[in-house]
Amino acid sequence: MTSLRSRILHRTLQRVTGVLALNLTVQEQRTRMDELARRGIRIPKGVSVRTVQVGGIHAEWIEPVNADPHRVILYLHGGGYCICSLDTHRGLASRLALASQARLLIIDYRLAPENPFPAALEDALAAYRWLLAQGIPAERIAIGGDSAGGGLSLATAVSLRMAGQALPAALVLISPWTDLTFSGKSVQTRKSVDPIFGGDGNRIGYAPSYLGVQDPSNPLISPLFAELQRLPPTLIHVGSDEILLDDSTRLQQKLEAAGVVSHLVIWEDMWHVFQVFAPYAPEAQLSIDKLGEFIQQSIP
Repeated sequence: MTSLRSRILHRTLQRVTGVLALNLTVQEQRTRMDELARRGIRIPKGVSVRTVQVGGIHAEWIEPVNADPHRVILYLHGGGYCICSLDTHRGLASRLALASQARLLIIDYRLAPENPFPAALEDALAAYRWLLAQGIPAERIAIGGDSAGGGLSLATAVSLRMAGQALPAALVLISPWTDLTFSGKSVQTRKSVDPIFGGDGNRIGYAPSYLGVQDPSNPLISPLFAELQRLPPTLIHVGSDEILLDDSTRLQQKLEAAGVVSHLVIWEDMWHVFQVFAPYAPEAQLSIDKLGEFIQQSIP
C-alpha cells in the first residue's frame, strides 16, 4: 500500500510540475491545473461544500460535521496570484477545516494579469469584512493561505492593522511567498533540490503579472518588508526543499524581533505546499493536523 501511495504521489507531482514547466499561457496553465484537480482531488468524508457570494466574489463555505460553528477560517489559495482556484484547493482547504474543527470560507479572488495588485488584496479584505458583517467577531476568525495566498494572508493582516481595524485571532501560513523581490538566498541555494520551482522557476515569471507598475518591495505586495508589530499569533510551515524557504525563515526572524508570537516549522525533504498531497504523503496530513491544532488553540 505504501509503495502504491508513493507511486501515485510521484505521478501526481510530475503532472503538476509538468504543467508549470511547459511553455503555456497563464490561461492554459489555469485550465490544465483545474483539470488535474477535478480528476485527482477528492473531498474527505464528513465535509459539505456550498457556494456563496461574498460581496460579488465567488466563494465556498467548507463545513465539516465536527466544526465548532463559532470558529471560522478565511482561506486564500496559492498559485502565484495568477493561477489555481477553488477547484485546485478545495481538498487542502477541506482537510484543514476538519483538522481545525472549523468552518472555512475559501474565496475565488481576482487573478493577474487581468487583475494585478491590489485586486487580490482588496478581495481578501472584502471577504474578511463580510465575515465581520455576518456577526462573526474578529477573535473567532483565523486567516490562512498557501504560497501567494500565504503572503496575501499576511498582507491582509498588515493592511487591517494599518487601517486600525480588528485583527483576526491567528495567521496560518503555508510556504508563504512574502518577498517578490526574490532577495532570499534560498532562491539560488535550493534551486537544485526544489522539484516544483527549480531551474527557471515559473514563480518568478508570475511576479511581473501581479506587480503591474508597482514596486515589488511595497510592503503590501512583499509583506516581509512590512512593519510587523502587533500582528496576531502566527504559525508558518515550509519545506526544506523549496526556493522560497528564506521567505519563511526571514519572516520568522522579523516576527520575533517585532514581538509577535510566532513559530516556524521546517519540514525536511518536503517541497512547496506539500500539504496539497495529503492523500499520498503522511507528512502532509501531519502538517495539516498541526496547523489545525494551532487554530483550535487560538480560537478555543
